[in-house]
Amino acid sequence: MQVSVETTSGLERRVTIQVPAAQIDNAVDERLVQTAKSARINGFRRGKVPMSFVRRQFGAEVRAEVVSEVMRTQYVEAITQEKLNPAGYPEIEANVNEAGKDLEFTATLEVYPEVEVAPLTDLAVEKPVASVSDEDLDKMTEVLRQQQAKWVEVERAATEEDRVNIDFEGFIDGEAFEGGKAEGHDLGLNSGTFIPGFEAQLVGTSAGEDKDVSVTFPEDYQAEQLKGKDAVFKVKVNSVSEQQLPELDEDFFKLYGVEEGGLEAFRADVKKNMERELEQTIKGKVKEQVVDALIAANQFDIPKALIDNEINALRQQAVQQFGGPADFDASALPAELFQDQAEKRVKLGLVMASVVESKEIKAEDDDLRAYVEKLAESYQDPQEVVDYYMGNDQMRQQLESAVLEEKVVDALLAEASVNEVEMSYDDAIKPVEKAEAAEEEVAE
Repeated sequence: MQVSVETTSGLERRVTIQVPAAQIDNAVDERLVQTAKSARINGFRRGKVPMSFVRRQFGAEVRAEVVSEVMRTQYVEAITQEKLNPAGYPEIEANVNEAGKDLEFTATLEVYPEVEVAPLTDLAVEKPVASVSDEDLDKMTEVLRQQQAKWVEVERAATEEDRVNIDFEGFIDGEAFEGGKAEGHDLGLNSGTFIPGFEAQLVGTSAGEDKDVSVTFPEDYQAEQLKGKDAVFKVKVNSVSEQQLPELDEDFFKLYGVEEGGLEAFRADVKKNMERELEQTIKGKVKEQVVDALIAANQFDIPKALIDNEINALRQQAVQQFGGPADFDASALPAELFQDQAEKRVKLGLVMASVVESKEIKAEDDDLRAYVEKLAESYQDPQEVVDYYMGNDQMRQQLESAVLEEKVVDALLAEASVNEVEMSYDDAIKPVEKAEAAEEEVAE
């Protein structure tokens, strides 16, 4: 076997492989002999078919089978010999494929890039530092009460804290418009879900009252034909309801899994969950800074095959997330929707793998168990969760990836400059985008 490798562009390689004619012809002859022993042909007893007839009848088919098998095996040997690390499947094409001539074929493939991770010694990371105060705990308790609140009809005028049930129809220049009508709609008067100004005009109304509500659709409204238009909604108020919060009693505590210990045990359990959420959020924010810095500091070509695979995975995730039908063809979703995310994920995976290799980072069983035990704390039966993850090969692989990723971030943080920033619990758990927007508003 003779092998030559040509770099065609970036990560693409064209491997040309020659296999001696004798190797192919001998393999074809051996296969034809085996075929002759079992072939059923009218006019001949089994095993007595002349080889000339067998070759004429089956020669082309047998040669195609042999050549296909030889190209696959010789390709593997060639990339091993040339120390190529293919990313995805090759395109294999025969150039010379004739009896008595050396077989020549080419395999076009992409290889993994050689990634040498740039040090992050200049990286400055901001790490939020916060704790759960009694005031934070009180706020969360009220949030949980609101989740279990009931709405009770009242015989009085509505306040902005109430909910009304309404029938309505919208008109522009006296004409009803499509999508502007509903019956029996529940609307919280401080929900902010309707057109600006709509809810406020219903404050003070009572059950059975009719009200004309005048509004202007925002310029960025989703319906093109309604943008910036003045409208009048004819509204009938069917009922007014006020929110009734549950008492902090044993029945309420049981809704959140606290069977004993009363208010003290309930608050302790809620605080523990809040602290867990706080820790995870802070880790996520720090990790995001490291990940963004890694991607920005390391520029290299990414194999198209890996990006395509990631796009297909993201397509499947999207279908599952949004509840598409079981027979929905995920490939119908445009690749452009997932291109940027796929490139980022592939690049991050390659960089992470390079760090793991260069720093000889490993995920031991003790690391996996500690990680999943932390993960299982919020479940009703933590041990069942631990046993499930540790006893399932696929779950263990996911655990290993998560643990390795966490260790990589820790290793890179050791090289970076970490600046701890004191902040409130609320600010610490805000998504980065919201936190930055809040800072900009304060600055203005």
